[in-house]
Amino acid sequence: MSKVYIKNAKAIVSCDSDNTLYWDHDILIDQGQILKIDKVIPPEDTKGAQVIDATDKFVYPGLINTHHHFFQTFARNLISVDLPNINLAQWLTAVYSIFRLIDTDVVYYASLAAMADLVKHGCTCAFDHQYCYTPKTGMDPIDRQMEAAKLVGIRLHAGRGTNTLPLEEGSTMPPEMLETTDSYLKDCERLIKLYHDPNPFSMNQIVMAPCQPINCYIETFTETVSMARANGVYMHTHLGEGENEAMVNRWGKRTLQWCEDIDFIGPDVWFAHGFEVLPEEYEVLGKHSSGISHCSAPAAIGGNNILNMIELDKAGVCVSLGCDGCASNDSSSLLDTIRIAYIMQAHYSRVRGGCVTPYDILKMATVNGAKTLGRPDLGSLEVGKAADLFMLDAGALDMAGALHDPKNIIAKIGVTGPVYLTMVNGKTIYKEGEVVNIDEAAIAEKSEEVCKRVLRDHSDLYKVH
Repeated sequence: MSKVYIKNAKAIVSCDSDNTLYWDHDILIDQGQILKIDKVIPPEDTKGAQVIDATDKFVYPGLINTHHHFFQTFARNLISVDLPNINLAQWLTAVYSIFRLIDTDVVYYASLAAMADLVKHGCTCAFDHQYCYTPKTGMDPIDRQMEAAKLVGIRLHAGRGTNTLPLEEGSTMPPEMLETTDSYLKDCERLIKLYHDPNPFSMNQIVMAPCQPINCYIETFTETVSMARANGVYMHTHLGEGENEAMVNRWGKRTLQWCEDIDFIGPDVWFAHGFEVLPEEYEVLGKHSSGISHCSAPAAIGGNNILNMIELDKAGVCVSLGCDGCASNDSSSLLDTIRIAYIMQAHYSRVRGGCVTPYDILKMATVNGAKTLGRPDLGSLEVGKAADLFMLDAGALDMAGALHDPKNIIAKIGVTGPVYLTMVNGKTIYKEGEVVNIDEAAIAEKSEEVCKRVLRDHSDLYKVH
């Protein structure tokens, strides 16, 4: 049944260019695409459709996560690696001692756990930055992630990461996580041919994503630029997250300048974090139409600088939201990310002369996420766009007294729990506590077994202190 009729929605927050808010409207979907949003849809149009009763529900565009590391999901809740109480070098040494043990079973089940968390909290499309390639994983991580994404039903933009520079040449990476530029490029070519679908409503795309400039040879990046642009795929890396001093020592320039000089910048490039990006560098990002994925929870946990979203917007920089990996965030909820991002901006409102609105933060997680990933078919609820959405139960007691403003409610009151329903391409993939396409209990049990066998039994970092 390709036709879906969402009936009696209390409110639809479209996030379109006019910021339209529909009260008491219906949505008609066919072949995964939104056909109509109207007060009354004629019965002949809805004939044979699956009917979803949205009484007392607020409907939103699906959230889009622009930075994550799924493989880290089994390296979380570790008080022995407590980021607020150790420095970055200590944290990296600790987590890499776990990452070097990872195999393809960990990649697969950790990805499933992260994806389940994402869809339970309204995410319909996620970019994952997979840079953990060890002797145990071989070249299979992206393949296993694609397998997991298909099972859950989430859209996946898979970032093929890499680290090519050895420790003795200034990298922070252990030898077990190093590759050559040639092996990375060869695998990118394979993955693009196998999985990259540039068409509207595609479920899978590939992104070329060297981990970060400080951990790679320059040719890893220059060859990425050549191959990515020849194949029409996007690019991504970490930038402005503590590496600038080392980059200046090595290259005589800050990281953004280094990227600009090799053309690793532009509308097909976005950067993770950027908390070290200087105000004068905002103009560089805006000039090239490169965006920043803001990961609010890890920024707060790590005590990092808080992005000045008002000034970034003035400079024309597209800011989207990412969960980041669970080794630093511990969860995969974009609703939590939205709430923390808003509170962080509000904290600086007095010294920065104002604050973005809660709704602005929602649009970063929807419209800006779609723009960042190059997906004009996603990010808002409009006729002709993909039927990617989530619903909140506005009839629940904990929402009482706040229902007059569906646009701002998520970040404003802190709606961070599981949503009522999540839909991708017109298909319900999560509803009322159940990830529809999987046996969650069985997968959770298997995931724990894999985590224990591969990681916990071989690392003292999992011991409770």
